[in-house]
Amino acid sequence: MSFKSIVRELWGMRDNFWKKGLDGKNINGRARSHIAPESYISSSLIIVQQSKWANLPSELLLDIIKRVEATETSWPARRDVVACAAVCRSWREITKEVVRTPEQCGWLTFPLSLKQPGPREFPIQCFIKRERVTSTYRLYLGLTPALSGDISKLLLSARKIRRATSTDFVISFASDDFSRTSNNYAGKLRSNFLGTKFTIYDSQPPSDSSIQSKCRSHRRIHAKQVSPKLPAGNYSMATITYELNVLRTRGPRRMQCNMDSIPLSSIQEGGTAPTPVASSNSFDDHVFPTNRKSVVVSNPNSLNDPIESIYNSESLVLKNKAPRWHEQLQCWCLNFKGRVTVASVKNFQLVAAIEAHHNVPVVEQEKVILQFGKIGKDIFTMDYRYPLSAFQAFAICLSSFDTKPACE
Repeated sequence: MSFKSIVRELWGMRDNFWKKGLDGKNINGRARSHIAPESYISSSLIIVQQSKWANLPSELLLDIIKRVEATETSWPARRDVVACAAVCRSWREITKEVVRTPEQCGWLTFPLSLKQPGPREFPIQCFIKRERVTSTYRLYLGLTPALSGDISKLLLSARKIRRATSTDFVISFASDDFSRTSNNYAGKLRSNFLGTKFTIYDSQPPSDSSIQSKCRSHRRIHAKQVSPKLPAGNYSMATITYELNVLRTRGPRRMQCNMDSIPLSSIQEGGTAPTPVASSNSFDDHVFPTNRKSVVVSNPNSLNDPIESIYNSESLVLKNKAPRWHEQLQCWCLNFKGRVTVASVKNFQLVAAIEAHHNVPVVEQEKVILQFGKIGKDIFTMDYRYPLSAFQAFAICLSSFDTKPACE
């Protein structure tokens, strides 16, 4: 039996084990009305941890997982790497050591990868499907739906919620779970009344704990004091501003993104972008739950308040690349390199807004960090790269879907 077959068998065993637990039927056949003591749950986890697969020599296990990670480089085959992390804690820890970040390898593996910066040398190509009836937007990994077919990997989902004075896009790791109290909650995008200013909120604080206190004002309370209707946390990470079109002149939208969670030094020579390495929505919290004593909840301030940078240094600012006017076609044009085929006011490319004193290489100044455009009815492509993450890029693209009567 090949190793991949063993991994798939273990994955099925794990699913069956936890499915029985969810159905309220434990190993001893108790009904769902019975309440199991904490010691019983701990013993069940020990059974998983002390299985025969947990006793493999660490050197052998490391070599096996390295080979699987190197050969399975695309979805759905890459789920074998996730299966290795689902066997037990020892497998999980070694898999975390082997799997590299998207910046290092260019691959997306765990949900945490969606909040880590993309690769430097090439963009990660995705597409977005819009469902008008349910106001739902889903981000998939792949070139286009026609080329990816049924093997498209769902990355993130968002649902548009209109309010009296604003619009919210609730972003989730799951396809149809948009509860802000769920572990699938990734963050949200909120607009002002005119649709000219958007704020990106992350469910997790900045990866650097030393700068966490500077990312807006927060208050820490005990977990038992948190209302079940209250989100686990909202940390403002960026603002997106669309320029007002006072004279109602015809032309493309003008937008600017202040990435308060990314320093300008990340695109300078030798610079690095913040990369989270742990998340409260991680796999460990679902399989090996921990007892959290407290959670962080952001202070719900008005969107009109200025957002302070969480870095002492200057933050990265992105601007849309200016299109050129095509006389023959009588329209504004950008070179999307074949990734966009339908003219739309929503199409854009973002580059870094650089000044002379920033000392940023010319190559970085001309590099398209994020591009978004229409290819069909309710289908759009999204290509992003370092220093943006998939979550940040998706949130920026969602702002293009909202109505902007003052900008057009």
